[in-house]
Amino acid sequence: MTIKCITFDLDDTLWACAPVLRNAEKTCYNWLANDYPKITTRYNEKQLVENRLQYMRSHPKQVFNLTKIRLDWLAQLADEFSYPPQMADDAFHIFWLARNEVTLFKGALESLEQLATNFSLGTISNGNADVNHIGLGKYFDFNVNVNTVGVAKPEPEIFHYAVQQAGCMANEILHIGDHPHQDVLGALNAGLFAIWYNPSKGVWLEDKKPTAIIQCLDEIKGQVRLIS
Repeated sequence: MTIKCITFDLDDTLWACAPVLRNAEKTCYNWLANDYPKITTRYNEKQLVENRLQYMRSHPKQVFNLTKIRLDWLAQLADEFSYPPQMADDAFHIFWLARNEVTLFKGALESLEQLATNFSLGTISNGNADVNHIGLGKYFDFNVNVNTVGVAKPEPEIFHYAVQQAGCMANEILHIGDHPHQDVLGALNAGLFAIWYNPSKGVWLEDKKPTAIIQCLDEIKGQVRLIS
């Protein structure tokens, strides 16, 4: 079977997620300290993060939609401190702008440039990064995330939606991601091929095997040739 489309996870596949989120949390906290200081007088940065995590734990059915649950938490925070509801939207926007300040992994940009000349490219993400805002939108033909579909990886529906967007068969699509369950098993169970991006050289522990394993993104092109 010939691969016609390649889809990418974003966080921890094209860039490291943890430092981006740490910076975004700090940026948002500093903004709150300046504009809504009653919140940061009550909570230091660590305590505010824990407050959000407690909110997430108390709303397990909403955790899959990171945008909505953060907005809902911020709305609750605004209400708690008698601030206007608009605070939630404004605070989220500050967070979101910083959340999209990413540093691509080595080989990511070059791989996208090369692959886009021969394949349709898409993204399938559980996060709220925006490749258009980041400046990568020109490489992708479609983008699928939780907000689009209403479910998160590894649910098959999000992969099936991507198949529809790609306009080809599931077994003509190769998905690339770092997460064994959300990306690899999710894609395989939906009928796609799947490459495990494994730069830390972890051990695969599941019975169902990925189509291929890579440590560097510049290995993708060679693996696609082998699959096809």
